[in-house]
Amino acid sequence: MGEWTYEKAGVSIERAEAFVDYIKEKVQSLPRQALLFGSFASGISLEGYKNPVIMMTTDGVGTKLKIAQEVKVHHTVGIDLVAMNVNDLLTTGAKPIAFLDYIAVGKIDLEVLKRVMDGIVEGCKMADVALVGGETAEMPDFYPEGTYDLAGFCVGVCEREELITGKDIKPGDIIIGFPSSGFHSNGYSLVRKILESKGISYHDRFEGTDKRIWEVLLEPTKIYSREINNLKKTGVMIKGMAHITGGGIPGNLIRVLPENCKAIVEANRIPSNPIFDWIRELGNVPRDEMYKTFNMGVGFMVVVSKEDVEKVLKAVDSSFVCGNIEEGKKDVLIV
Repeated sequence: MGEWTYEKAGVSIERAEAFVDYIKEKVQSLPRQALLFGSFASGISLEGYKNPVIMMTTDGVGTKLKIAQEVKVHHTVGIDLVAMNVNDLLTTGAKPIAFLDYIAVGKIDLEVLKRVMDGIVEGCKMADVALVGGETAEMPDFYPEGTYDLAGFCVGVCEREELITGKDIKPGDIIIGFPSSGFHSNGYSLVRKILESKGISYHDRFEGTDKRIWEVLLEPTKIYSREINNLKKTGVMIKGMAHITGGGIPGNLIRVLPENCKAIVEANRIPSNPIFDWIRELGNVPRDEMYKTFNMGVGFMVVVSKEDVEKVLKAVDSSFVCGNIEEGKKDVLIV
């Protein structure tokens, strides 16, 4: 039978070390740098805060990864990973400052993981966060060769009195949406099953465009750091924010509403995106199911006073009014 080694069991220390070396090289391009990167733990300095609160999030990319792996395009899901965490953190009013990743693979393929890491670094640049560390786990008996899973973790900071919880939302306030870039990173289990049932290939043309279907499906999740930073500079009081992910508008906007407020969202005021009409018609998906599965063109929502609406629309390109707050039992209605 011969001698057993870790390599023979399917785990390569050499490939893992080569990937770490690549990461160390890539993070040098980030404007925000970690302390003790590559050690057992790393961190980032906090300067200029009087009463700081540390906020944390964790999230993944879901089965969008299966499409990326099938068409062998890996960098966009790295951006998705950063976006899903950063956008969640932004809703609290915190400034994202540090990001960590977890990559689980059946077997390390350096070229594949480099492309994933390229996307993660690009996402960190877009969000202005430091990549402070991570973990790459090679598990040959757990994941089939050629597959991987991703998880991300983001840390942010804000002054305690600047935390945004939704407690100040009241009847008469206005809901403003920021457009999404597509499905973002939610609803892909449904999308994949519909395409599979229709015998449609990811390499087919997306109707009315020169793009392949996979190009449309792998469009990265939009990172809203720039929009929120621009909004904060106006001095507008942001009463509540929601990242529209799994659960759609109803399942996410409700999380910031006080018990005595209901949100009325006007569907016809949301800019149309052909990808949602396409999947709805292709799969004969009911309207309610669409709204509780997909973002429907709204990636992020903010709630502000009526008198601040014009300031928001001016500060954030492509933003739009899409609803209002009324008195009533806590709920979200799509009309």
